[in-house]
Amino acid sequence: MSVDPDLPGTRTLVVVPTYDEAGTVAATVAGVRRAAPAADVLVVDDASPDGTGDLAAGLAAVDEQVHVLHRADKEGLGAAYRDGFGWGLVRGYDRFVQMDADGSHRPDQLPDLLAALRPGVGLVLGSRWVPGGEVVDWPRHRVLLSRGGNAYARHALGVAVRDMTGGFRVWARGTLETIGVDTVQSQGYCFQVDLLRRTWEAGVRVVEVPISFVERRHGESKMSLSIVVEALWRVTRWGVDHHLRAGHAQSRGR
Repeated sequence: MSVDPDLPGTRTLVVVPTYDEAGTVAATVAGVRRAAPAADVLVVDDASPDGTGDLAAGLAAVDEQVHVLHRADKEGLGAAYRDGFGWGLVRGYDRFVQMDADGSHRPDQLPDLLAALRPGVGLVLGSRWVPGGEVVDWPRHRVLLSRGGNAYARHALGVAVRDMTGGFRVWARGTLETIGVDTVQSQGYCFQVDLLRRTWEAGVRVVEVPISFVERRHGESKMSLSIVVEALWRVTRWGVDHHLRAGHAQSRGR
């Protein structure tokens, strides 16, 4: 296992979920290995019919810092991260990176995110919507959808961050243990919001670092109507619970 030279004794795991990412997985893994050579990489593949899992296994066969977790079925992004984090927690990793396999998250920005996870910080978000952040090659309607969804979730849940749905993140081990990541059942963008709201409610310090988010060049987006609907109803339900708790706390304080 590798040790991060910037923080002696710290072990970092980059978790990369895949489903039909044969065109990008090798470049993503290679990019991570260049940008953060001390980090280990775990590809979590959901039995991709295009052979992504086999390609990842080939990478792991020639690099001891690359690992593959083969899952039997397509169970979704949330379940893949949950299993990947669990794999790393039992093996003693200290920092966990969430990262897409499709090229949207630039590996060269990983060192900035890792550097921001200093003592007292429990979660670093790679943010598209803070000064210095950007999205590249997105149509206007998608920008409006993302900004609108983030604004709605931020208001509903009382979480003071700009990018609640982004998937480029660095977690401290203690944060994942505190929020009970193994109990999370949500999927897609909703999974990202769920983990963030749990982190915020636990009083963990969250830092946003600007990133450049690039639209995928290969493959197809995993976004679907069911993912959007799930996110909407879950965020609304959590929001109602949040405001009810806040109202009760205010009433008791009078």
